[in-house]
Amino acid sequence: MRAVGFTEFGGREVMRVLELPEPHVGPGQVRVKVAAAPVHPADVNIRSGISAKFSPETNPPSDVYVVGWEIGGTIDEVGDGVRAELTLGAEVIAVTEPKLDQGGQAQYVLVPAESVVLAPKGVDLTAASTLLMAALTAMMAVDALSLPAGATVAVTGAAGGIGGYAIQLAKTTGMTVIADTADKDRDLVASLGADHVLARGDTFPAAVRELRPDGVDGVIDAGSVGEAIAAAVRDDGAIATVKGFTGNPDRGVRWFPVFIYDRMRDTAALTQLRDLAQAGALTLRVAGTYPLEQVTEAHRVIEQGGVRGRPVLVF
Repeated sequence: MRAVGFTEFGGREVMRVLELPEPHVGPGQVRVKVAAAPVHPADVNIRSGISAKFSPETNPPSDVYVVGWEIGGTIDEVGDGVRAELTLGAEVIAVTEPKLDQGGQAQYVLVPAESVVLAPKGVDLTAASTLLMAALTAMMAVDALSLPAGATVAVTGAAGGIGGYAIQLAKTTGMTVIADTADKDRDLVASLGADHVLARGDTFPAAVRELRPDGVDGVIDAGSVGEAIAAAVRDDGAIATVKGFTGNPDRGVRWFPVFIYDRMRDTAALTQLRDLAQAGALTLRVAGTYPLEQVTEAHRVIEQGGVRGRPVLVF
């Protein structure tokens, strides 16, 4: 089968099209014939060796590496003991683990049934493939804050994938959202439902305090601002971070790093996200489509920054 991957860490030039043996299902698994597999900034970290350095337990050594965190495609093999809805020919989306040669950027991918849900109706698989990784991370951040309806939350990195979904998920729970953005993305962030859109950068915490003098109830730091964002949150408030950062608990502020690995098999959460996308409550964004032979170009787009949506490899 065809896949994209690498055999040594390095720049985007190490990425190439590979021929690998086809995998076959075991109990509790389905095999997905992949139609679309998004490219993520985390793929770049794995390719460069950064992830292996800082998280060797989730990035063990391999002769061949295939990355990819999520896919859209069609089930073409079914193992014993999977849910009845996961039938041959069903169009599905799934969260995949980018480990060894088992990531999602391959023609055929084995996935635990718990990590697979039916694709949203009325949405093409390319767009649907971009939903789960960022939306699940955003859901975990919203859940970690544990704020009631009527609370106010600030979101950094609001124009990005995780930040955009965080805005929309917070709104579905009845929160007021203050979001940061560059001038060029103001209309986008407003369209996602942010109640207040402020300039991103060093002035954001102070601008939040102008709107909420006591500070917001919580922050979702999808933009990885770090310690400085604590100035925006009230005493005893909460901050959810997406890259493992944990700051100083001054003023009783609680920090919650979230990791997608903790809920990759949370079928109920994946189903809820699918349903929200199907209902139009979550906005799917594709930045461009690329054949496998153009994987280095997809990585270039990610590395240059500022991409709004996901580059997607199409099979």
